[in-house]
Amino acid sequence: MVQVPKLSSRRARWAVPAGALVVTGGVLAGTLISAAQAAPGLPARTPAQLLAEVADATPPPLTGTVVETASFGLPALPATGNPTSLSALLTGSHTIRVWYASPQHFRLALPESLSESDVIRDGRTAWLWQSTLNKVTRFTLPAHAPATAVPEQPLTPQQAAKQVLAAVGPTTTVSVDSNVTVAGQAAYALILAPKDARSLIGQVQIDIDARNGVPLRLQVFARGASSPAFQVGYTAIQFVSPSPADLSFTPPAGASVSQVDLSSGDHGQAGAPAGGYATIGKDWLTVLKLPSSDLTPGPSSTPAGENDRVLNALLGAATPVHGTWGSGRLLRTSLVSVLITDSGTAFVGAVQPSVLYAAAGKP
Repeated sequence: MVQVPKLSSRRARWAVPAGALVVTGGVLAGTLISAAQAAPGLPARTPAQLLAEVADATPPPLTGTVVETASFGLPALPATGNPTSLSALLTGSHTIRVWYASPQHFRLALPESLSESDVIRDGRTAWLWQSTLNKVTRFTLPAHAPATAVPEQPLTPQQAAKQVLAAVGPTTTVSVDSNVTVAGQAAYALILAPKDARSLIGQVQIDIDARNGVPLRLQVFARGASSPAFQVGYTAIQFVSPSPADLSFTPPAGASVSQVDLSSGDHGQAGAPAGGYATIGKDWLTVLKLPSSDLTPGPSSTPAGENDRVLNALLGAATPVHGTWGSGRLLRTSLVSVLITDSGTAFVGAVQPSVLYAAAGKP
């Protein structure tokens, strides 16, 4: 149902937003994201009204803190010490600081105990700062490029909601649940549920700020579960303009700086296949197909090598399977299934294994 943003790194292909092919996140830390309090009194809204409000709303300037967490029932994974590694994405709880003035002017920061990664956009210029690598990448963007055009962005509730809402249609049941309070803001709870039982997703709840129409939290529930397997939401938010200092960036002294020109418009488009991967199916039954080149081991001292060790740990917990499509190994959690064939191709989706088998059998 949701396409993978066309990002610049191999690792990023595993960072698929919640609500479709969920392979990112960390262990559940439900106390970090504000639990629903007594339902605030709000004017009644229909599902159609909320959908239209989110689609038409222009987010106002804001600053805040977002926490992304997940609980997929994965096996123990090797620690790499790298906050941007696949292991960190799968086993850690992630905090994101947000300074947003407009789609062309914002800053997203991922603070860690001994490091920080920042994405800053200033018009047609965007910066990616990775303190662990002491590396800065300067991107030149196309004119009128969307906010999602900046590579390596962390997931925010607004971005997650936009991608999930793309699935709304005949395959989705839409309803409104009791009002909730998120980060001190009264919000409507919009519920999206797949009609097809082959989806492992039971429902997605999007909590929408009642005053500004801004998605404040997105929660993904596995089928039959009462607690979310994945959630990304604000723990604090203020609808105020960020200071110019928070939106400015100068490469630190001594940092290596590289240039990437995306101004042709052929890069950074959300949903565009890249690097040889493809999507099969649509909506809630979308399957991501990764080529064997993405599974080729690299030196263990490199980020790719670190991710290979994590991938090997996942494969070690997988079960041998076979069928008319061939043979391979299957890893299934409450919200995601991963099939890696003996030929080295991976199929990933928030779907029943039968959907992956059908995808693997396609020419």
